Amino acid sequence: MPHRAERRPIRELPDELISQIAAGEVVERPASVVRELVDNALDAGATQIVVRLAAGGVRGIVVEDDGGGIPRDELPLALRRHATSKIARLDDLERVSTMGFRGEALAAIASIAELSITSRTADAPHAWRLDARSGELQPAARAVGTTVEARELFFSTPARRKFLKSDATELAHALEATRRHALARPDVGFALWHEGRMVAQWRSAGPDLASDAAPRRLADVLGHSFVEDSRPVDADAGAVRLRGRVGQPEAARSRADQQYLFVNGRHVRDRLIAHAVRAAYEDQLHGSRQPSYVLFLDIEPQRVDVNVHPTKIEVRFRDGRAVHEAVRRAVEDVLAPTRATLVPTATTGAPAHATWPPSAGWTRPLFAREAVARDTDPLAGWTTLRGTAQGSGVGTRVGPDVELPGPAQRAVEPGSGSAAAGSATPPQEPDAPGSASTDASTHDALARPLGRAVAQIGGVYVLAENHLGLVLVDMHAAHERIVYEGLKAAADGAERIASQPLLIPHAFAATPAEVACVEESAPALQALGLDIDVLGPATLAVRSRPAALPEADLTELARSVLTDLRQIGASGTVQRARDELLATMACHGAVRANRRLTLAEMDALLRAMEATERADTCNHGRPTWRQLTLKELDALFLRGR
Repeated sequence: MPHRAERRPIRELPDELISQIAAGEVVERPASVVRELVDNALDAGATQIVVRLAAGGVRGIVVEDDGGGIPRDELPLALRRHATSKIARLDDLERVSTMGFRGEALAAIASIAELSITSRTADAPHAWRLDARSGELQPAARAVGTTVEARELFFSTPARRKFLKSDATELAHALEATRRHALARPDVGFALWHEGRMVAQWRSAGPDLASDAAPRRLADVLGHSFVEDSRPVDADAGAVRLRGRVGQPEAARSRADQQYLFVNGRHVRDRLIAHAVRAAYEDQLHGSRQPSYVLFLDIEPQRVDVNVHPTKIEVRFRDGRAVHEAVRRAVEDVLAPTRATLVPTATTGAPAHATWPPSAGWTRPLFAREAVARDTDPLAGWTTLRGTAQGSGVGTRVGPDVELPGPAQRAVEPGSGSAAAGSATPPQEPDAPGSASTDASTHDALARPLGRAVAQIGGVYVLAENHLGLVLVDMHAAHERIVYEGLKAAADGAERIASQPLLIPHAFAATPAEVACVEESAPALQALGLDIDVLGPATLAVRSRPAALPEADLTELARSVLTDLRQIGASGTVQRARDELLATMACHGAVRANRRLTLAEMDALLRAMEATERADTCNHGRPTWRQLTLKELDALFLRGR
């Protein structure tokens, strides 16, 4: 016989136990108290806030502000549960514009700590101090503002106190809570003291987030390196506005410890927006690296519910999909321009662009697009060129009306299957050394963001020179990104990627899983420019391949695409699946190591990188180029010391 539990009668809980249960939802550790008290100080209009801690906040927390203060008659009411000046009716809850609104913080703190409030308003002759335990109200000395003191945290609940960490750990959490407020409010000065010593101080930087105050506060809180290695975001999508900074992909971190999101000035953790930001970095991060960002999302209060969690750390959006898409597009647009175009040049003219490579001995065509082409027709002004291995020309154009000297070509419209190769001529030799035209062309080349090619090192790297110093380029990684962005541009502007029929089908042995994938995913393969037939239970045949990859290993390409298709196809994310498949194709189509390039080919690669979005990293998140300045080179050789 199963044991039947003894029935217990239903009864009301005592007020003290109710308060402690409610306090457990609001106050988790000293940092929770700091967060709630600083919220109240900001709502009171404070311009200077000082936080003083003892033993990491466990023994004592004091928060002082210069806000409007609390009148004497309202001090006892401030300690009651659900007593607040922030909202008065249900309509107010639907458009909360203050940091606090639940009316629980002071009551919760008072139930698990020894709390006192000292406050003075501008029209009061002196301040008043209220002791929460005794209810005693007595005069006190203080300037206009409020001081809240909480001592012996969790003294009435010893079990909770045992779960606290060391003083250093609790101090770190309290510092992080203050840091988040400092990021959101550069117009307010903050200071944090611990055991009589100042730990951090952020002076008031200005009244407006849109001014220079925000970058200065970001540099003060997160360090100058964050500002230097990030890009500004300022996008307006109707009801949603996004501001802040996002880190460069190459500055990603091993941990997600530098990701700050603020919704209407309130720091929150939201999986929806975190996923949107991660999606914007989709093919620019290496491995499991995490991006850094500080983002301020402004949205109409009616479109977001902040009354989701007692700690107010979570929100819920009325139209989450629209917010996700707005954030993703905004961050994508900021990350799209290659860092090379952001490097200060020696001239104000725009860099000349060229398709890579222009020599007659190269057979890989190039798709490319300008970084600003997002707002126009993706295929407008772009051509796809190809040739044969012996003597035919290759692409000499990557943008509207931009060409390099090279062989004559006949354009192939995107989406067409093939084209006859034009006549080819060898690349032109440079002018004789010392000539005026050589000096002018050299100066122009050095003024470009990635400069001019000098040599190829180890069959892998291209060495270039610009006005800042030396540029090192990983030619495979760079070309992989160029091909990938071109494939995406072609796929965006057509129902399928341009394909090249094979005169003789390429047959290869296949596994039963690969055969089944071909039978199930034939339309998807054709959309990617691959036409694969099943010849037998263990044999497949490639009848056409992507026109952009004329020299790819067809067996390896087909197997890699089928593997990705089996893994990604079930996810239901068509766009992501397409991009990952295109990334695989680009990897197989990019130039390999130990391929000897001419200076003209290397120069054209540099120009193509400058004209390609996201050219700072390859599809796998590896960097494509690095800059060594003359100052860094001097330091290597101890010059000037």
